[in-house]
Amino acid sequence: MPADHLSTTFQALADPTRRAILARLALGETSVSELAEPFDISGPAISRHLKVLEHAGLIARGREAQWRPCRIELNALKGVDEWLEEYRRLWEQRLDRLEDYLRTLQTGAPEPKAPKKQEKKRGRDK
Repeated sequence: MPADHLSTTFQALADPTRRAILARLALGETSVSELAEPFDISGPAISRHLKVLEHAGLIARGREAQWRPCRIELNALKGVDEWLEEYRRLWEQRLDRLEDYLRTLQTGAPEPKAPKKQEKKRGRDK
């Protein structure tokens, strides 16, 4: 079992059934039996999926008499969003550079020159 929270979250999100359960819970709190209805899997299988989601902190389960409500824990996805944001910024920067380059090609302007990298001296200084 992964030790870090992000790995645990991604492991829980890797299964399409668990993602479908989260999508349903995004609409509001519901019971375990209502969550199980659209799936052609056993009750124990749904229970195992819910345990994985609960372990990852993606859902919370309660107990009110005979009703077992489940609800999504939206803050649990904050870590995933923060992790993805780094890559989102990287790709936006790359796309901005590509857009600039394509604009220079369309206008016929000379391409901007990339800054020269400083080469490290090898060997002894003379």
